[in-house]
Amino acid sequence: VQLQASGGGLVQAGGSLRLSCAASGRTFSRYVMAWFRQAPGKEREFVAAISWSGYRTYGVNSMKGRFTISGDNAKNTVYLQMNSLKPEDTAVYYCAATSAVAVSATSAAYDYWGQGTQVTVSS
Repeated sequence: VQLQASGGGLVQAGGSLRLSCAASGRTFSRYVMAWFRQAPGKEREFVAAISWSGYRTYGVNSMKGRFTISGDNAKNTVYLQMNSLKPEDTAVYYCAATSAVAVSATSAAYDYWGQGTQVTVSS
């Protein structure tokens, strides 16, 4: 599975961005897809994940309610809609995939990673 993340950029606090992750290779619809993020000097942090059946889970730190993960099996693409962005959301955002059945918030559970897309939120 190859993953291509896009949609990052510079936005003011309170603004919105939608990240996309296009997958190619094996049957996308049977994979758990996730977004992680990593800010400078910090560990990689789980943002959200979605299973092929549509089950969603979100990370802590107030992401739930502001971020929404969704998937389009026909387009082999997963999205992360981010609203009410805050400066602390500034990070490189990575999409990831695993063929495991269970949805996981642990980066080690994911076998495939995209290259990352930079999100910068100015105050």
